[in-house]
Amino acid sequence: MRIGELSALTGVSRRSLRYYEQHGLLESRRSENGWREYDQDAVVRVRNIRELLGSGLSVADLQRVAPCLDQDLDPEQCYRVLEIYNHRLAELDRKISVLAGHRDRLEKRISGVG
Repeated sequence: MRIGELSALTGVSRRSLRYYEQHGLLESRRSENGWREYDQDAVVRVRNIRELLGSGLSVADLQRVAPCLDQDLDPEQCYRVLEIYNHRLAELDRKISVLAGHRDRLEKRISGVG
């Protein structure tokens, strides 16, 4: 399938698909006229990429789990995914803690004004 078809099937822009390809997350082959062509498996891969990026993982994280992107992202099947999930979750918890501290300090300043 060509890039436009993959874009329509996954809801991911052509620009993003080229970006994924540029970073080694997606592969295509070139037709005789130079157009990108993708296998049907690319649909699952792109949906997984989109889901993981939307969950806060980085492109670098996805590069580490690239072999898992063509399948169901079951942590039991791909231990690297679970490792990255745990790392990102700990990172988010740290950020939430810092933000909660900022919020508490601001709230105290606001209540002290009145």
